[in-house]
Amino acid sequence: MAERRPKHQGLERVLGTGALFSTAYGNVGSSIYYALGLVAALALGLTPVVFLIAGLIFAATAATYAEGTTMYPEAGGASSFARRAFNEFWSFFTAWGQMLTYIITVSISAFFVPHYLGVFWEPLGESPADIIFGIGVVIVLAIINVVGVKESAGINIFLALADFLTQILLVGLGLALVLSPETLVSQVDLGTAPTVQDFLIAIPVGMVAYTGIETVSNLAEEARDFERTIPRGIGWVVAAVAAIYVFLPAIALSALPVIDGDTKLGLTKEEGGFADDPVLGVVQNLDLPSWLATPAEIYVGVLAATILFIATNAGLIGVSRLTYSMGEHRQLPEGLRRLHPRFRTPHIAILAFALIACLAIVPGQADFLGTIYAFGAMLGFTMAHVSLIRLRLLEPDRPRPYRVPGNLRIAGHSIPLMAVFGGLGTGIAFVVVTVLDVRVLISGAVWMVLGVAGYVLYRRNQGLSLTQTAKIVTPKPVVEHEVEYESVLVVVEDEAYHPEDVATAIKLAAARRRGIHVLVTLTVPANVPIDAELPDEEAEARRTIRAARAVGGRRVTGHWEKVRRGEAGRRIVAEAREIRAKAIVMSPPQRRTGRSMFGPTLEYVLAERPCRVIIESPPAEPPRRNGGPNGAQRAPGRAAPAER
Repeated sequence: MAERRPKHQGLERVLGTGALFSTAYGNVGSSIYYALGLVAALALGLTPVVFLIAGLIFAATAATYAEGTTMYPEAGGASSFARRAFNEFWSFFTAWGQMLTYIITVSISAFFVPHYLGVFWEPLGESPADIIFGIGVVIVLAIINVVGVKESAGINIFLALADFLTQILLVGLGLALVLSPETLVSQVDLGTAPTVQDFLIAIPVGMVAYTGIETVSNLAEEARDFERTIPRGIGWVVAAVAAIYVFLPAIALSALPVIDGDTKLGLTKEEGGFADDPVLGVVQNLDLPSWLATPAEIYVGVLAATILFIATNAGLIGVSRLTYSMGEHRQLPEGLRRLHPRFRTPHIAILAFALIACLAIVPGQADFLGTIYAFGAMLGFTMAHVSLIRLRLLEPDRPRPYRVPGNLRIAGHSIPLMAVFGGLGTGIAFVVVTVLDVRVLISGAVWMVLGVAGYVLYRRNQGLSLTQTAKIVTPKPVVEHEVEYESVLVVVEDEAYHPEDVATAIKLAAARRRGIHVLVTLTVPANVPIDAELPDEEAEARRTIRAARAVGGRRVTGHWEKVRRGEAGRRIVAEAREIRAKAIVMSPPQRRTGRSMFGPTLEYVLAERPCRVIIESPPAEPPRRNGGPNGAQRAPGRAAPAER
């Protein structure tokens, strides 16, 4: 038989441009619901200018991430770039700053959820109800992530698009109803309202949720055709950000102008303002007809709370993935990345960092959360830019599917000018937010010192230098990969092994002595990397393949694939086409989901139907685990297979 090694072992690239865009914009787009108030409190009439400057720096940063991620399509983002450009210490330094950013994303997003739900009950928008509710959101999501309940990619895409279209609609209404260039110009008095210091601090705060780009980078290992989908997805995010962040602040300042050195956008509820729910304040001051005003407020309140809830969850997933990656490179103790024995999620990391996020909510200081967020974000972005420039010097000939536009040749080297501009912008912003806010200086310094001290102690305990890369090696699966082309494919989804499926495949293959290949799909939780170790499931997959071979003999081969929830069907169809399978044999799940008779995986396979699909009828008893030679007998009460 011809030898064949699966191209996708342990890794399935399934995310297209739309999925990458929606994931990133779900994070970036959520920021406007709190960043608008945080920036307006500092920049006053110059708020639109601040968002314009922040947007230009963001565009340069996005280009840097597009080049770096397509060069190294792996999780890690800026920390991965730093590892390649410098060494393991600077990779950890960058990753630890990113960790702070994810934690504050969790805190600030959860803290603002109750403020928008205040449309139903006003006390939710005030202290201490907002603090208690925000902590409750973090606790609930932490438990959900530990248990490993899967998020729906389809719902996330829908909500991201609904959010974007809603913001576009607000921009359109604002342009028609309230935009006043004269008002915007007349309310600016730089040096007094705002002061130069407040204006400078407002710029990094304006970039408060731009780590959506970091999210795209972390999904690089799951991106389909990453050379094109990643730059395209990032480009869409930049275009969407430009459309919203250029116009919406101007409309907000037209509806709620600066009067006597203050704007209601930057005042708290106790002061009669909308700093805690600025977009809701804009809706209330658009002069909408009375019959439309209340439904519009409820709609925006519910949508904003939902988007912020999802952003909180995305932050927790980011924490868990980053922790797993750092543990894999021996930057953090092994215990933090350990997976729960039952749920296969990094429960210790999720609970530990969720606790820190809850503690950050307790003071109820949204302005502090925004500035300390900027500390971690600007640190990570600056390292990304510096790393890209250094990689241009170290590896000038390395293939770059995407190159940052605008380059200058110096001493034979191509220097990316956008990375230089972006690095100067984020670097200066980092210095400004650190030097001009003592709270940020102290808190950020303490965070980084504690992290570096822990890193030094851990590496010395492991007998490793601070700079060497020492990735934990995951043993390669010892399974048969040899398979005959034009074979019969037997599918085992998440260890639900039915020996009858193999018996049916043997009958189908008997006439022409075709090979039989067993594909076992293992579902990986969303909050760990796609290549996370699943020792129990992998061991079970090996036993399943051995059991199938015991039934069918040497003609049976097999391997397993790690997939995300809902992607098993796509992988099965791709495998069938790659081996030119003449038939697919599989059983429907024992428990039906929703109205689906066969379950989403089998429904997808039937819809695509790359070849004959043989469906074994549901068993009268639970499927056997670990199979075994005795598993060849048909289970009592099991009907003959049906062909589709």
